[in-house]
Amino acid sequence: MKTSSYYPVLMSADVASTARFYVEHFRFTPLFESEWYVHLQSSEDEGVNLGVVDNAHETIPEVARGRISALLINFEVEDPDAEYARAVAGGLPILLELRDEPFGQRHFITQDPNGVLIDVIKPIPPSAAFLAQYAEGAAAR
Repeated sequence: MKTSSYYPVLMSADVASTARFYVEHFRFTPLFESEWYVHLQSSEDEGVNLGVVDNAHETIPEVARGRISALLINFEVEDPDAEYARAVAGGLPILLELRDEPFGQRHFITQDPNGVLIDVIKPIPPSAAFLAQYAEGAAAR
């Protein structure tokens, strides 16, 4: 399979407020808006896209309608400290405080209105113990 694009689509009971959350707090711009689906694109990188679909829409298989499963999405950024300050100032819930991890990330975790966890990260050099677990050239240095 040759993939020409990849982006997550979040299922939500409130498409408009979920889309507004990502526009206000994560600098997305709507490219398509309807009552049941919104397609968002990062205002900083057109290759970063996110969809939001009504979790009860007919295009969702019946077995999954009305459900929101546990999900964690990552946003890799240049300055997690600045994004953390923006998140706090914007009143976002902070579920994991900004910190450095030995596996090679500086990050914090917040949450969208649907309970989707958002991990805002920057790769940093990992500890020696974790460095050995990375494929050659894959770790931040």
